[in-house]
Amino acid sequence: MQSQDHLLEQLKEHRIISILRGIPKDRAQNVADALQRGGIVFAEVTMNTVGALDIISQWRESHGLNMLIGAGTVLDVDMAKEAVAAGAQYLVSPNVDEAVIQYARDRGIGVFPGAMTPTEIVAAWKAGATAVKLFPMASLGIGYLKEIRAPLDQIPLVVTGGVRIDNIQEFLAAGSTGVGLGGSIANGELIREGRYDQIELNAATMVQAVKSYNASRP
Repeated sequence: MQSQDHLLEQLKEHRIISILRGIPKDRAQNVADALQRGGIVFAEVTMNTVGALDIISQWRESHGLNMLIGAGTVLDVDMAKEAVAAGAQYLVSPNVDEAVIQYARDRGIGVFPGAMTPTEIVAAWKAGATAVKLFPMASLGIGYLKEIRAPLDQIPLVVTGGVRIDNIQEFLAAGSTGVGLGGSIANGELIREGRYDQIELNAATMVQAVKSYNASRP
């Protein structure tokens, strides 16, 4: 089983979590193939996606050797249990639910609860989060991330919302351990139109930006 410590080390290396929300089940496999070809390691299917559990199970079977498959929008322990049973290797939430965090910890499953304020971030970390998802980043802005990192630099943060190819390195330089990317890689239009080559290209471009940033670090 993927340990939480190893999962965090993988996140520090690869940095990108590709978020799939509302993906049609009949296109999910093609999207996963495109993400893997583009170099994506972390892929998250949100639980409010129709057929999410089946997609998670399918992706674990087909891409489990090369990718880490997670469940997003996990709001309570019941959802966490369903996701883990389907094969999710980490859980992502928009909120801090200590029962979900404890459930994941007890099973060696990674867990990234969503938080906004310093109080929420510290509470999530103390409860045992693998990393804390800073959300909603598109509204908070990179200035907020910089202010938060000053006193909370020991807590790994995954920023979600508002990250694009033109600013991903800026977010990493500001102190984010990882970034959650939705439409910047695979938006609904690309998926509906079956433009999997473009999804692969978007993924590869983001992955290269991360590699260039990591290589520039001392």
